Amino acid sequence: MLKALSKLQLWPVLNKLMTKVGVGESWHFVDVLGFEAEQLSAVPKPCCALMLLFPITQEHDSFRHQQTDKVVRSSDAYFLKQTATNSCGTVALLHALANNQSKLTFESASVLKKFLDETAKMSADDRAKHLDKNQAIHEAHNEVAAQGQCRPEADKVNFHFVAFVNVNGQLLEFDGKMNGPLNHGTTKDETLLTDAAKVCRGFVERGQGEVRFSAVALCRA
Repeated sequence: MLKALSKLQLWPVLNKLMTKVGVGESWHFVDVLGFEAEQLSAVPKPCCALMLLFPITQEHDSFRHQQTDKVVRSSDAYFLKQTATNSCGTVALLHALANNQSKLTFESASVLKKFLDETAKMSADDRAKHLDKNQAIHEAHNEVAAQGQCRPEADKVNFHFVAFVNVNGQLLEFDGKMNGPLNHGTTKDETLLTDAAKVCRGFVERGQGEVRFSAVALCRA
């Protein structure tokens, strides 16, 4: 059973941030209450991305070191490094949106579309630098973050976001702390949610009793 973080609602913050950066309202985030079949069936379809918020533990760090062979250098996947702290999921959100551009609509003055176009041919490191200097996205993030709780309150526990997206039939996990997306095998749009949930269950199992996980799915409105 996946339990939401205390006093933390991710989907309102993420939806507001999408609006602020000029993403159309054809898609929106909803809560994922758990990773079992019955809970996943309550998530609206279609779904084009899953974002997971989880506590960083020693077990997680050790596991990550074992996953370097899963990192892919796919030119078709939009990946950027995470360099700023306390971004409240902004990097994971960018990964979810950037790798679903063909499904989304953008307003004419969308700051996100402008950023994605400007960074399309950049390296992951250069994209991170460009994001750090992008005042419009920072202002949108800060304005939304100031409107409500967007960071979990925990006793000196660091939390982190990752995003799961179908890129050319491959289930890719986007973690800005890695050197590229992680490949978890084949998937398709119809099974993305269940395939990503299998990977997320591994996060929960490695948590060894930790319950401070939360997830949202990007679904068609």
